[in-house]
Amino acid sequence: MIVKMSFVTLAGPKSDIDRIIDTYLSKYEIQLENALVELNSSGDLLPFVEANPYKTLLDNAHELISLVGADSKEPLTELTVLEAKDIIEDVSGKISKYKESIESFKLDKKHLMEDYEKIAPFKDIEYNLNDVLKMNYIKYKFGRIPKDMYKSFEDFIAPDMEALFIQGYMDNDYVYGVYFAPESSIERTETSFDALHFETIVIPEEYEGTPSDICLDIRKKIAVIDEDINNIESKLVNIIQYNKIDILSAYKRIEIAYGNFDVRKLAACTRQSNIVFHVLCGWMATEDAERLLAETEDDDNVVCMIDEEATEKKAPPTKLKNPKIFKPFEMFVDMYGTPKYGEVDPTLLVALTYPLLFGIMFGDVGQGLFLMIGGFLLYKLKGIKLAGIISYAGMVSTIFGFLYGSIFGFEDLIEGLWINPRESMVNLPVVGNVNIVFVATILFGIFLIILSMVLNMYNCIKMKKYTDLLIGPNGLTGFIFYGVVIGCIILAMTGHEVKYMAAIIVLLIVSLIIIAIKEPIENALEKKSKLLEESAPIFVVKQFFELFEVLLSYFTNTLSFIRVGAFAISHGIMMEVVLILAGVAEGKIGLKAVIVLIIGNLFVCGLEGLIVGIQCLRLEYYEMFGRFYSGTGKKFNPYQH
Repeated sequence: MIVKMSFVTLAGPKSDIDRIIDTYLSKYEIQLENALVELNSSGDLLPFVEANPYKTLLDNAHELISLVGADSKEPLTELTVLEAKDIIEDVSGKISKYKESIESFKLDKKHLMEDYEKIAPFKDIEYNLNDVLKMNYIKYKFGRIPKDMYKSFEDFIAPDMEALFIQGYMDNDYVYGVYFAPESSIERTETSFDALHFETIVIPEEYEGTPSDICLDIRKKIAVIDEDINNIESKLVNIIQYNKIDILSAYKRIEIAYGNFDVRKLAACTRQSNIVFHVLCGWMATEDAERLLAETEDDDNVVCMIDEEATEKKAPPTKLKNPKIFKPFEMFVDMYGTPKYGEVDPTLLVALTYPLLFGIMFGDVGQGLFLMIGGFLLYKLKGIKLAGIISYAGMVSTIFGFLYGSIFGFEDLIEGLWINPRESMVNLPVVGNVNIVFVATILFGIFLIILSMVLNMYNCIKMKKYTDLLIGPNGLTGFIFYGVVIGCIILAMTGHEVKYMAAIIVLLIVSLIIIAIKEPIENALEKKSKLLEESAPIFVVKQFFELFEVLLSYFTNTLSFIRVGAFAISHGIMMEVVLILAGVAEGKIGLKAVIVLIIGNLFVCGLEGLIVGIQCLRLEYYEMFGRFYSGTGKKFNPYQH
């Protein structure tokens, strides 16, 4: 059902807006509207312009939450904004100092790692680096030669050079080493090594000892730094865990304060007697609005008003309130469109008819129980609305399975309480022998179409659309036409005489004529200067084809429900094929038969269940919703505190 809504306006001193939000609005669901747009007819309202002071604090709180984790089974503490601010700033300050220390250690570690990578390739060179780096008359360079060039160096260049190359580490691509040359021949030596694509590696000067000793020393320093980082991180974790509840509580409070402040975007300001007032407005359930009005009566700083005529002047949002058992079916209603405020909420109709149509088409005890239990578990564990709908549909399928006498496709294990869809026939005048399932489903479809017309007329009364109530394919004239035609057909099919045929024909013709001239009737009632928008001949031709479309829709919509019976019959045929493939008809019951039965039932359950589900939804939307439901409403979107 659609909840009755009221338009509420709240006003008070500008400085008191946070208290009003916390004290009153946080208790109720309200869809806030832009006060400037809704109320500024006199032009004396101004926007509420202020920067949100909680943004930086909320960013800091987010950073803490990323360290703490948002989950906690312990109850949170009620805090004021000031208390939450102090907690976040205090913990952030402590954490910041530790983070700075960690970053400093990581930077030192990075430098050590870089030095290690430079020196490590020369670990096999047993020279004291400090002595090498201090040589004045012998020049040197540490570096590496591409491996494919090193062979050329050994064979052709090295014998003729006035230099000594000492090889160090060798990997797949390079040969590392150091060359020494007298100062007098260093330029020729450098030219030769440049031709070999020698890449110079600058060795840090602050180390003493052999490269091997230096690398060992660097590893020790890195290990000490890692231990220091681990110690600081442990302290950091201890601080976070010790303050976890306070951090979560503070985060929640600042998040609320931040959101509350953003309410100002929809608020307006006005000045009276040197006092600046804020103004908030929005839609609430009438029941909540009346409670809010009573609650604020004794508050001198709050003015609360309910606009009794707002629902007539504006389009209220739609808030649905249905029993919990019907909640999953709101998904199908939302897929078509949100109910317009004031029209019938079709959730109850869908909740009753969708599982019923599904059960008629898919009657099987075993498969129905499978869908019911599987859907129920998914709905409870995962909250999937579609799974809840499947569970209800499976329950009705189980009921019709007992009525049809079918369990996992076997029709001889239990005795059907009603009919066998494939074998039950009825003899009707004119038509002859017809499957009783087709007759029953068409009658059920006729009932649903007539019910949809009644709901349309009820909607017209509620929304004061009296012309649509009386005239139209789904108004009173259409209801009379369809009802009379169906009544005559039923009388003829059941062997009864249709009396007063002339009067009936006249009634049908008059009904169609009234439907055809709806436009000029509306124009006359609205006292328009022209009864027709186009010329009379064009109007007649247009209405002729529109009436033909109306008559065709009555016929096709009614026959659409034959598919309900067709699927009820096809289910038995599909399962009979599975039983034949399993060899059950020949009395072969073995492992192979069991496997085929399981796979066959899963296949039929999945494929036919999907097709039947889609067909049920199609009947709901096209044969029923299209007659009475617009789905053009806007969904109630309450302010999230």
